[in-house]
Amino acid sequence: MLTGEDRRDIDMELNHDAIDAQLASLLRDQPPGTTANLTNFAVAYWDGQCVVYVFLDEHDYAELDEEFDLTDYLLEQWEADFAAWFAEPQYSVRPELLKWLKADA
Repeated sequence: MLTGEDRRDIDMELNHDAIDAQLASLLRDQPPGTTANLTNFAVAYWDGQCVVYVFLDEHDYAELDEEFDLTDYLLEQWEADFAAWFAEPQYSVRPELLKWLKADA
């Protein structure tokens, strides 16, 4: 959970480039294996080169499921979720993600 000192005021238009750039900036400052909890079913993480979006398992929302591309349709559907996340970012450290990252290295 972020403290008031960690929070950043975000005044930006919600588009792919702005979201990717801001998430990259925020996630690079987090320890490896950290996800940005964007919704209750989707997260994002920094893989060392870019932001990667991942759905959470539909049966166990704690488990990572599959990567996805953030399309215009999803961005429009989740606009309120993204706005809420940027207003009050929440992160999780996921040991499973560390395994994913090591497997891809």
